[in-house]
Amino acid sequence: MSKLVDKTVQKHRQFGLALQIGVPLALLGIWWAWSSKSTNPFFPPLSEIFVRFRELWLFDKFVSDIVPSLGNLAAGFGIAVVLGVVLGLLFALVPMLSELLSPLIHFYRAVPSIAIIPVFISLLGFGNEVRLLVIVLAAFPPTWIATMDGIKAVEPQLHEVAKVYRITNAERVLGMLLPSALPQIFTGLQASLQFSFVVMIATEMLGSSVGIGALTILAQQNFASVDMWAGIVLLGVIGFFSNYLLARLRARVLRWYDKSKALQLAS
Repeated sequence: MSKLVDKTVQKHRQFGLALQIGVPLALLGIWWAWSSKSTNPFFPPLSEIFVRFRELWLFDKFVSDIVPSLGNLAAGFGIAVVLGVVLGLLFALVPMLSELLSPLIHFYRAVPSIAIIPVFISLLGFGNEVRLLVIVLAAFPPTWIATMDGIKAVEPQLHEVAKVYRITNAERVLGMLLPSALPQIFTGLQASLQFSFVVMIATEMLGSSVGIGALTILAQQNFASVDMWAGIVLLGVIGFFSNYLLARLRARVLRWYDKSKALQLAS
């Protein structure tokens, strides 16, 4: 049964990977064919976009603009994850905090992440630290809420087992609560990554002269359509691969969870 489940999970992953690669390639092929004879200055041929993509992003602007954008994305997402998990644990283990601050939590969740950008820019300026701060503040709530809900959803029997075997609080959190909540935490991580990516682009477009978002909006304002489309393609590539890497991490970390789900379906 275990080998059958492993094969089922492996086939499911291979099928998902084939879709993730095949669908974008098919769409690119359609775009290439549709735009090959385009004379519209706002919708240039994909071949021209690829040429400019190589010139602009693989050589000219790689160090000066791609590296800072990716650095802010990675740092902002990483800090948001740590902050979200810590706060989620704290609020789940101390229910009084959740009860007292519940209105504030729901208010903060209801505010669009983009809306906080002008506030911080007007208060703190246009520095890179401000952009990083905005990414963190926009990205940590999904992980925070997912961690809190995941910890609260842990089976009560596990808490009883911990008491019977006199497991320390640290061992209970690291060895029981967090592993049990990981499926929900990874759901929050996916949402946090999306928020990090969107807000990174928005902060660069609104208050920066450096970065992928800044150069893309500048190209749009200067009617440099090929440069603009090259920036959009780059953002799509980064978004795709960042989500792919997170999905691969989830598959590796939650292999036991996927196997248990497959066993339940097989039984």
